[in-house]
Amino acid sequence: MNEIIGIIIATIICWLNFVLIDTYFGLPEQPGVKGAEIVGKEINKNGGDLSGGFFQGNVLCSPDASAGTLLASIAIMLLGFNGGILAAFFVFIGNRLCADVGYAGTIGALTTTVIITLLSFIGFTPIMFVVGMVIAITTIQGIYHPYSSKILGLIAKKMGRYTTYKYTKE
Repeated sequence: MNEIIGIIIATIICWLNFVLIDTYFGLPEQPGVKGAEIVGKEINKNGGDLSGGFFQGNVLCSPDASAGTLLASIAIMLLGFNGGILAAFFVFIGNRLCADVGYAGTIGALTTTVIITLLSFIGFTPIMFVVGMVIAITTIQGIYHPYSSKILGLIAKKMGRYTTYKYTKE
């Protein structure tokens, strides 16, 4: 498979995998860990969506599906399928250390392990997913928070996970 095409497809798969899992597990609904509330309010204050800001804050402060997906991709590249399972275990422990009650990171690592394993039969490599996940995280966390938070807020509304948190801009 052509590497550029593989990376583009892997990026789309990684983006959908982590955003849908994190949204399903309620990251946009409320700040789940310390710091996520501050991030969400700051993004909202700067023209972004509060729900999308909570999503971004939760991703930043705890190992959710973005971290699980990236760690699993790297672990599979290094150790094969067993590496993906090991990554899921480490993300699970990381969630407990952060006092995060959710399982989005663990599920993200497990789904990534399955996805990479299945797609390896048609020419995808784990490195394509490592690069794809870095690109996917960058589109959410690194380019322009107000815009990406609005996309995340729209997805949260569609999935019934939009915040009911009452906050007014100061």
